[in-house]
Amino acid sequence: METSPIAAPTPAFVGASWAALLVGASAFLVGLWNATMAMSEKGFYLTVLMLGLFAAVSLQKSVRDRTEGIPVTGLYLGLAWFAVASSIVLLTVGLWNAGLAASEKGFYAMSFVLSLFAAVAVQKNVRDLDRAHRDEEAVPAHGMFG
Repeated sequence: METSPIAAPTPAFVGASWAALLVGASAFLVGLWNATMAMSEKGFYLTVLMLGLFAAVSLQKSVRDRTEGIPVTGLYLGLAWFAVASSIVLLTVGLWNAGLAASEKGFYAMSFVLSLFAAVAVQKNVRDLDRAHRDEEAVPAHGMFG
């Protein structure tokens, strides 16, 4: 299958995406580390973050694959959507029922959303950089006699 060349993302966008992922995930994790909640509750929020990050990357990859004509089953795409929605619902219900101040709940919600968005951007950048690199290798170099 022939695909059109993809322009590599700018270094500024790549850096901003990684920075957003590191800031979002680090803030969430530092918040958990310093929280006075039970270890089981901390484990719940950590697991929801990990599920959300993986699901967001998987969904982005599946949608991109379909856009580029790479086969993705409807079942897998549906599971990816379900996993993203589940992580958001689990975090929302967990925070709704948590004995935290509203500012703490907002902190966790915002760092979670930032992390998911940044994970999608990082995955897109990784894929675009790989594709741009492969496109560069496919173009034959023209020397003095080429």
